[in-house]
Amino acid sequence: MSADVPAATRPPRKSRPPRWFLRPPGSEAAARLFCLPYSGCGASMYRHWPAMVEGLEICPIQLPGRENRLRERPHETYQELAAEVIDAIGPHLDRPFGFFGHCGSALSSYEIAVQLARSGGPVPTCVFVSSQVAPQEGPFGSYLEMDDVELAEEVRRLIRELGGVEPREDLVRLSLRVMRADVDANAKYRMAEAVRLPCRVSAIGWKDDVNIRPDQMTGWRDCGRTVFRLLGGSHFTFLQAPADLREVLLADMDLPFTAAP
Repeated sequence: MSADVPAATRPPRKSRPPRWFLRPPGSEAAARLFCLPYSGCGASMYRHWPAMVEGLEICPIQLPGRENRLRERPHETYQELAAEVIDAIGPHLDRPFGFFGHCGSALSSYEIAVQLARSGGPVPTCVFVSSQVAPQEGPFGSYLEMDDVELAEEVRRLIRELGGVEPREDLVRLSLRVMRADVDANAKYRMAEAVRLPCRVSAIGWKDDVNIRPDQMTGWRDCGRTVFRLLGGSHFTFLQAPADLREVLLADMDLPFTAAP
């Protein structure tokens, strides 16, 4: 019978690599769309989106501090977030790709594309920016002026939007930590002049959105070859991946759309 290895001489336990994807990207897709979570949320917010839209694979990104990465420190700036995301998704940029972000995550999606372009790396076919003003016109949004009590109420409302149940207070407290980090990162993201991307920008507004009106998004024309899309719905309609949004994703990624019979 072998003796136990003394604790001092045991090899250190290897830490598990962070899980940037809830499901690993596959190999069958014609293109990939990397989806960044809304402020205070994790990748599961895209659970109502299909895994594939025609030939476009939907790849929600899991950021530190959220859900299965709860023990990790959230990013403090969009620049820090972008650098780490680029490192994580690098092996999966082997085919046409794009980014989707809504509200605050529209800005982090844009920053990822900016850093890719500056580094001479592969650039996206399209960056989809939903319900957000252009970076040179921010920071903007009601969350920026809220204290923690007000933000906690927004977290409760958001949890109801995502799950339709009364949120537990321990979940509210955990989500508030991430929400505050996201809001602070938004407040720090100041740009005197837009960086023009060498790719398409698809600026998506929602007709009944009272958080960001579509007419407040015109500044995105300075950020790249911009196409403006106006879709029916309100601020959280995107969570259900409505048919007209899916059609826009395919069109602006230069992929064919097959109409339902």
